Amino acid sequence: MKQILVVDDSTVIRKVARRILEGMNFQTVEAEDGRKALNACTFFMPDAILLDWNMPVMDGFEFLHELRKMPEGLKPKVVFCTTENDVAHIARAIHAGADEYIMKPFDKQILQSKLEEIGLLDSAA
Repeated sequence: MKQILVVDDSTVIRKVARRILEGMNFQTVEAEDGRKALNACTFFMPDAILLDWNMPVMDGFEFLHELRKMPEGLKPKVVFCTTENDVAHIARAIHAGADEYIMKPFDKQILQSKLEEIGLLDSAA
């Protein structure tokens, strides 16, 4: 079973993402900010990370920068989850090492489509 780390300061977003992901047979772990997510990654490196941009303590961009420097930090597929739709903002995330992005609010269909695009989910799922 593949593991996805859901990193978002909103408990509602984490709960919605967890419900959707577990319905697609992913094991989920949650973190409420980038610092806690980095700590989690020292214990296990997930297959994928659903990452919020704006968070307290450590934002998603800083987390991604630190993640990619870790041993095995290039392994997880990272999907930025953001309310920002500015092209420069999205380009910055991709340049920093994100594999894809989705806009909030998202639903099962959007999340499933992105996971298929990055190869974590078969299209038949």
